Amino acid sequence: MLQKISSLLLIYITLSSCASRKDIHYLQDADMFSGAEINYQSATIQPNDILRITIESNIPEAARPYNRGVGQVTQIQDLQLLKLDGYLVDLNGMIDFPVLGKLSTKNKTTQDFAAFLKEKLESGSHLNNANVLVRLLNAKFTVLGEVNRPGTYNFTEQNITLLQALGYAGDLTINGKREDIILTREVEGIRKITHIDLTNSDFMNSQFYFIKPNDVIVVNQNNPRVKQAGFIGNIGTILTIASLALSMTILLTR
Repeated sequence: MLQKISSLLLIYITLSSCASRKDIHYLQDADMFSGAEINYQSATIQPNDILRITIESNIPEAARPYNRGVGQVTQIQDLQLLKLDGYLVDLNGMIDFPVLGKLSTKNKTTQDFAAFLKEKLESGSHLNNANVLVRLLNAKFTVLGEVNRPGTYNFTEQNITLLQALGYAGDLTINGKREDIILTREVEGIRKITHIDLTNSDFMNSQFYFIKPNDVIVVNQNNPRVKQAGFIGNIGTILTIASLALSMTILLTR
């Protein structure tokens, strides 16, 4: 009787520490979303963003007063140096722009702000046919938890997806909880937290499919890993417990 109990215990421990295919496969219903239209999104400018703003004109000398570090525009290649030369958005969403003074970036994307600045320059008779380029220099996201390379990553693309962001971090480990990814996002002073199931394709049609600057992605441990951490440490421990149970069975049945 005791031998049967120990055998059942060993089987239970082994099975409870295993993950099924449903736990580890991504986009299990992917065929249903084939051919779906992509809804690209642009992030709005946030406090502490650093902007690079370049003003161009048919007459380069006329645009010179509106450019910061104009003599180095074609020479600076290092991103950190560009950040030092950029415009830091303050906590009220304002930047201090040459000649024009304080300008609000609130509720504007980089494209919106470029259009706003172009209109400001032309309607105020500062420049004719101005060409305005605005880029975000310090876009970043953070990935924590059960991934191969947790950390904070910079990106320069206009749009990157959640799956691409996880790729930056080396993908989830086998112990990552794919059906409950936690994503934290701050927009206009409001923090949003959502739960994303990577085994289901529904998230690809949501506002969280594309990563936005300052997003934080948290990958928790899946159930088998949690059980291993809280109940038995590893396979060696399983074998030790099984060996002890078997030894006790032999001694008690003699």
